[in-house]
Amino acid sequence: MNTEDTAAAPARAPGRRHAAALAATLTLTVVGAGNAVAGAFPFGTRTRNVNDLGNQYVPFHAHLWDLLHGRADGDLYINWRSGLGSSFLPDLGTYLTSPFAPLVALFPRQDIDLAVFVLTCLKMAVAASSMTVLLLCLRKGSWWVAGCLGASYALCGWALSDAVYNTMWMDGLIALPLLCLVGEWVLADRRPVAGVLVVALCWTANFYTAYMATVAAGLLLLARSFTAPLARRARVMVAVRAGLTGAAGAGLAAPVVLVVWFGTRHAYPGRSGAFAPVGAQDLAARLLPATYSFGSPALYVDAATLLLALGLPFNTAVPPRVRAVLTGLIVAVVLSLQWGPTNLMWNGFATPNGSPYRAAFVVCGLLVIAAWTSFAHGLAAGRPVLAALGLTVLVVVLARGSELRSPWTLPVTAAGTVLAGAALWVLARAPRPSTSLHRPARWCLALLTCVVVGQSVAMTAYTEKLRVAQKDDYAPWGERQEVQQRAVADLDDWPRHRTDPGREQTVGNDPLVVGGQGTQYYSSVTSDVLARTLMALGNGYTSRGRSVQSLDNPVTDVVFSIGARLRTAPDPHQGWFPDASNDVRVVRQAVPPLVTVHPVGGPARFGASVFRNQELMLGSRVYTLPRLFLGRGGAAGRLEGDGRTVPGGGEGWRVTGTCPAGTGLHLFAPHYSGTAALDGGEGPLGRFRADHHPVTKTAAIQFLGRVPDSGHFTVRLEPERGGTIPARAIGCLHTDRLRAAAARLTATGATEVKVEGHRLTARLPAGSKGIAVVAVPRIAGWRCAVGDGPQRPAGQRLGLVAVALDGRSTEVSCTFRPPGLRSGTTVAAVTLLILCTLAGVRLARARKNPRGMPC
Repeated sequence: MNTEDTAAAPARAPGRRHAAALAATLTLTVVGAGNAVAGAFPFGTRTRNVNDLGNQYVPFHAHLWDLLHGRADGDLYINWRSGLGSSFLPDLGTYLTSPFAPLVALFPRQDIDLAVFVLTCLKMAVAASSMTVLLLCLRKGSWWVAGCLGASYALCGWALSDAVYNTMWMDGLIALPLLCLVGEWVLADRRPVAGVLVVALCWTANFYTAYMATVAAGLLLLARSFTAPLARRARVMVAVRAGLTGAAGAGLAAPVVLVVWFGTRHAYPGRSGAFAPVGAQDLAARLLPATYSFGSPALYVDAATLLLALGLPFNTAVPPRVRAVLTGLIVAVVLSLQWGPTNLMWNGFATPNGSPYRAAFVVCGLLVIAAWTSFAHGLAAGRPVLAALGLTVLVVVLARGSELRSPWTLPVTAAGTVLAGAALWVLARAPRPSTSLHRPARWCLALLTCVVVGQSVAMTAYTEKLRVAQKDDYAPWGERQEVQQRAVADLDDWPRHRTDPGREQTVGNDPLVVGGQGTQYYSSVTSDVLARTLMALGNGYTSRGRSVQSLDNPVTDVVFSIGARLRTAPDPHQGWFPDASNDVRVVRQAVPPLVTVHPVGGPARFGASVFRNQELMLGSRVYTLPRLFLGRGGAAGRLEGDGRTVPGGGEGWRVTGTCPAGTGLHLFAPHYSGTAALDGGEGPLGRFRADHHPVTKTAAIQFLGRVPDSGHFTVRLEPERGGTIPARAIGCLHTDRLRAAAARLTATGATEVKVEGHRLTARLPAGSKGIAVVAVPRIAGWRCAVGDGPQRPAGQRLGLVAVALDGRSTEVSCTFRPPGLRSGTTVAAVTLLILCTLAGVRLARARKNPRGMPC
């Protein structure tokens, strides 16, 4: 980061290749060995599928596999399997636009878990190689040490703790060194077109982490320009070139970025809350190996890297301005993660649903760059090594008060620090330590490599075990999914009717894994209209409303044209209930077509009762809502108003009332946790799981059995954590009325429905009047036409797509185009035109004034 840095000749290409290969090899070795020690998939029986890896990323890669093999319901615009028809491009841009993602098509479908694991390892290896190349472009030096530091970056705490189960974040790990390399090109006024293309690639692969990497690369570029011998005007031009490069790259990525942005705007609201920074003790602990927590910054880098980085401020071989600026930059970035407004800035000005320290990888990257800067300049006869050892002791002492430490933290830290310190001391005392190949230097380099590998293997194994112990986990593809997939394939008759894979989910996106078309859907861009519509109908959810579940109810099955569904026991992998198994039962029901006709002037909005809301969508009265009484022992009181809270544990409660004999009793208690059963009935045991403070999941409406011949019923409640029983918690369904309503909707509904990709057409009986309702959520992007008329934005009826009929035309057609696609394509086209023009001018000038390329 001085005159010599900018003008220095780069390391020879073979050295770069060797260093990049070393970094990738060390990274893959550590990941494989760490998972083997932990007994994790694919080297053992411990599942890797925790939280969103099992619920979202593996299922979306499975859907991508189906798309690439021509087996999916839908296309790039729409996904017919999830959420009754969801916009797919925002999901594609959020999870699947990595250039590595299509490689899943090379694996067998049943090995989708292995495919995602291999992709994750491959991304880590590429990140290690990319950082290695960057380091050797910043300053020439030992290719072996550069390779070790590149591996250290790819094996940082953020990668091993957070990104390893958020596989698309690994693209951000690659983006940081690539964007810093673009910064070097900007500083030297080289390769402007290549720089724009790299920025576009990074933002397309995963714009969320690429945004963080862009901010960090911009800060590093400012530091580099400040320490370089440049005039004020030259520094201004560097900033201008950087801004134009970033803007042009983002412009080329606009078709993805704008689609995801609009999808986020129309998504159900996520988490909102105040940021609370971690304490200094926990911050220090996360610099050390064998520590783990979900809500703290994972800043771990191995002892060799940490010693070199901590020694930078004391390394007199490095120019003072470089030391001061780079050290100050790292301290400023760490402090910015600890302050609410700047932490929000790092997260794209949106409160994340998970850990607020998702940008911690930029600190790890800067620590690696600082370590290389210190080593490549020379270690000043070992003085910075001694200072770094002292600072490491202070970090360990400060971390003593943290509960994040494990019994392995101190031994692994001590061993790695002693070995790395000894190796660096010998290298510092040797002549030309960055390039020397004499025998002691070789042994020291081998020792540094052992430290990188050993500590990172321990970190990998520890975090794999702790992550599964602390988070929800899910089984990889197995017998349960195979049985469900075969059953769904036998029942599937889309679009004549939908087939739902079942209420008892294995993961949050079962339809993407085993097939079918249901209400279940979990994404960061789950639409607001879908979530609120299903909540109004009695559906349950998790993840604060963004993971909607399968709604197993005969009325809503009629409304949404779900003619077949699977009923399974709870997933035995979870161990929640003793009767869990892989058995599958098939339920069929006569349902109307996907497009039905309703009279004009229907209800404008939902009310408070889920049973009445279902009737509004159906267009017929099919429920009896009884007066309810709640009590235990000999006392009982009427349920009124907002209902009544029942505490967890203790003596069971009972809900009593009267309904017509033989009607189906359904219980809706979204904020109740426990079991419910109908006395004297042969219905299923109702299992309700909900949170209270804060509400992150609610329970869905459930069928408990038939009302006895006497008409009097008693529902026994066994609260686990308790909760609230609403005043209108029970509805009694008249099956004969529901059948009559389904027959009426079938008789007046579409005679034929065709679905081709993102286009739906329906043929109606002659003379149809009123409103054609398509059993698809009215998400933004739907346009419909009647007959030969022009397409207009679709209307809405209680959250579903609605089209006003003219009484003459017998055909309705609807087409879906994701919001933001047209504007994003326009921005990208204009950017590309400008870029091609500037590239032509630049090429013409380069022919007149040729010059070499430093990096």
